[in-house]
Amino acid sequence: MSLTTPASTPTTRTPPAPARPTVARRGGVVLALLAVVVLACLASVLIGAKHVAPGEALRALTGDRSGDALLVAELRFPRTLLGLLVGLALGVAGTLAQELTRNPLGDPGLLGVSAGAALSVAASIGIFGLTSPYQYVWFAFLGSALAGALVYLIGGAARGSVRSGGASPVRLALAGAAVTALLINLTHALVLLDVRTLDQYRIWAVGSLAGRDGALAGQLSPFVLAGLLLTAIITPRLNALALGDELAGSLGVRVGTTRLLGAVAVVVLTGAAVAAAGPVTFVGLVVPHLVRTFTGPDLRWLLPGAGLAGAALLLGADTLGRLLDHPGEVQAGVVTAMIGAPFLIILVKRGRFREYHR
Repeated sequence: MSLTTPASTPTTRTPPAPARPTVARRGGVVLALLAVVVLACLASVLIGAKHVAPGEALRALTGDRSGDALLVAELRFPRTLLGLLVGLALGVAGTLAQELTRNPLGDPGLLGVSAGAALSVAASIGIFGLTSPYQYVWFAFLGSALAGALVYLIGGAARGSVRSGGASPVRLALAGAAVTALLINLTHALVLLDVRTLDQYRIWAVGSLAGRDGALAGQLSPFVLAGLLLTAIITPRLNALALGDELAGSLGVRVGTTRLLGAVAVVVLTGAAVAAAGPVTFVGLVVPHLVRTFTGPDLRWLLPGAGLAGAALLLGADTLGRLLDHPGEVQAGVVTAMIGAPFLIILVKRGRFREYHR
C-alpha cells in the first residue's frame, strides 16, 4: 500500500509591512537636517554678488563694521535670519496643512492664507500708495489672517459649532479652494486696473528675500515663535487625529478645538512667512513628503524635520539664485519652483505620497 502525500496548496504570503523608523534613525535624520541648515546659513552669509571670506564674517560677529564685515552685518546676516525664519515657518505650516486637510497636495496656500496676503498687498499698493515691503508687510499679515478666518468659518458652517468638529478636512479644503479662487481673481482685477500697482506687486509676488529691511526678521520672529509654540502644544492631539475623529474623541481629544488651533497655527506661520518674503512656492508642499520618507508619519519628528528642511531648502535656493545670474540674482521663489516641480513629479511617479484615508 503506497502512501501518497497530498500536493501542497500554494499559499499567498502577504509582504511584511515596512518597518517603522526607529527613534535613533529619526533623531539622526533631525540632526542631519540641522547640520544642513548650518551649512546653508554659512553659504548664505559667504556667497553673493561679492564673495566674502570667512574671516570677514567672524569680524562682523565681533562688532567690526569695516570692509566686507559691514556688508555681512548689514545685509547678509539679516537676510539669512529672515530666510531661516521663513523656511522654518513654511515647512511646519505645510505639514500642518496636509494633516488638517488630509490632502497630500495640501500646502499653506490651500487655506487661502497666501491669496489673502496677496490681495491685501495689492490693495495697500494701489489704494494707499505704499512702496516698500517694510510698509505693506503688516497689510499682508492682516490679509492672511482674515482669509484664514473666513475659510475656517465657511468650512465649519455646515456642521455648526467648533465643539462638534464642524470644520472637517474635506470642508476646509473645499472652502480654502473657493476662497483662494475668489481672492486671486480680485487681486488680478485690482493690479490690472493700475500699471504702477502691477509693477510693484509682481516684484513681491514672485517670492524673494532680497531687498527686505534688516529689522523685518526681528519684527516677524515673535509671530513665527508663537506659531511654533502653538504647534508644539497641539502635536500630541494632532497625532491622535490621524487615527480618525471618532477614535481621537474617544481618547479625550477635542476634535473641533484641535483642528481650529491647528488652523490658527497655519495662519500665523504662513502669514508671517508670506508677509516677509512673498508667496514662495513648493517649500510647504514638497518638504513634508521628503521628510516623511525618513521619519514616518509621527508628527513629533515630522514637524521639526520639515521645519529644518524648509529652512535649508529656502536658504539653499536663495544662495543658488545668486550664483545662477552672477552678479545679479534669480529670485528665491523662482528657484524653489525649479527645484520643487521636478521633485514633485518624481514623487507622483513613484507613488510616494502618503495615503490620507481615515
